[in-house]
Amino acid sequence: MRHIAIIGSGPAGYYTAEAAQKQWGDDVSIDIFDMLPVPYGLIRFGVAPDHQSIKGVTRRYEQTALADNVRFVGNVKVGQDVSIPELQGLYDAVVLATGAPRDREIGVPGDHLRNVFGSAGFVGWYNGHPEFAALDPDLSGHTAVVIGMGNVALDVTRILAKTRDEFAGSDIVGHALDSLMTSNIRRIVVLGRRGPHQIMMTPKELGELGHLSRTAPRVDPDDLPELADDALLEPGIRKAVGHLRTFAAPPESDRADLPLQVEFDFFAAPRGLIGDGKVRAMSVERTRIEDGRAVGTGDFYEIRADLVVSCIGYQTSPIAGVPFDERAGRFANDEGRILPGLYCVGWARRGPSGTIGTNRPDGFGVVELIAQDFPAGGAKAGREGFDALAAERGLDVVSFSDWKKIEEAEQARARDDAPREKFVDVDDMIRATSLAD
Repeated sequence: MRHIAIIGSGPAGYYTAEAAQKQWGDDVSIDIFDMLPVPYGLIRFGVAPDHQSIKGVTRRYEQTALADNVRFVGNVKVGQDVSIPELQGLYDAVVLATGAPRDREIGVPGDHLRNVFGSAGFVGWYNGHPEFAALDPDLSGHTAVVIGMGNVALDVTRILAKTRDEFAGSDIVGHALDSLMTSNIRRIVVLGRRGPHQIMMTPKELGELGHLSRTAPRVDPDDLPELADDALLEPGIRKAVGHLRTFAAPPESDRADLPLQVEFDFFAAPRGLIGDGKVRAMSVERTRIEDGRAVGTGDFYEIRADLVVSCIGYQTSPIAGVPFDERAGRFANDEGRILPGLYCVGWARRGPSGTIGTNRPDGFGVVELIAQDFPAGGAKAGREGFDALAAERGLDVVSFSDWKKIEEAEQARARDDAPREKFVDVDDMIRATSLAD
């Protein structure tokens, strides 16, 4: 029997468990650890609350989770409650599938000012992550600046721009919905260092932005390359740029009666945040593209910024005793191998790139490495050994059946037009596990 510990219950973790099941069948025992009492990681806390169809992938993960040889071990902090060396002593292989939960810093003067947030925090706030539920962004100002040219920047912009009716069917948490419905923001500037041809936005998400009821996105026609140059683009980016061209086409009169402006500001790099305790403006330098890179032109200007959300990428959180590549913001690894018996997968391996589905081949790849390194099962204690350690330390471990009780309680307390109302406090989650006992 092989014993595998997977640290992280998001897509990378469950795809790795699925791959291990297909590789060894009943001859493997898999424990999936998470620091929170709830599974699914990025799906629960990263995917936009109005993208419920994407969250449907959890049904696939649940099939894996319900297998007899797979176990969810929630509410256990690896690196605090139990160390990596201890897990290595108990399991044949330990796979880090912890994702990339930390924001890349803006790295400009003033980025410490109040009402300046990274997307991990801001998205966590409206998605109900316990670490960020109390973030309480101030939405009383006039102008929000969203830094970034990827889908996360679009998600943040869309959430800030929606009406109450447009949140129907979403699982945005109540405290965020209440705050957004009293927001005074009337202008959102989406800031990007490079140009339209360098965006990382997908056509679907850009198209959604064009169908909101209280805004019509605006692109400066002068920022768009020659139409013929679009032919050189990959088809998905070409279609996305087509949306930007549509945003540049309507006359201003079509936007005159709309209460919210959404403006794309391309070739614009943040150089400093200005304010007295709280942010009030941003210094921006106009850029140009040289060899694919954005370089400053020396042309500076200032824009109002009452709220700033930086969506410029994520980094993995280090774990004591695990080699870490600070420059790349992920675990130091060779195609998934970190140390003998220690592996990484997903964003923890390659950085924050690709889609949710990209993690599936990644999971199968790391299982192939484990099969090469451990052609026969070892004699380690596996889950029995961990259970003894957890009992000795008094850990309050949450099982998958406990999670189902949490899920049922969240569904029971949902708004009429929402699939659930998430608990945003770990103690409340734990209490919910005993409601049906």
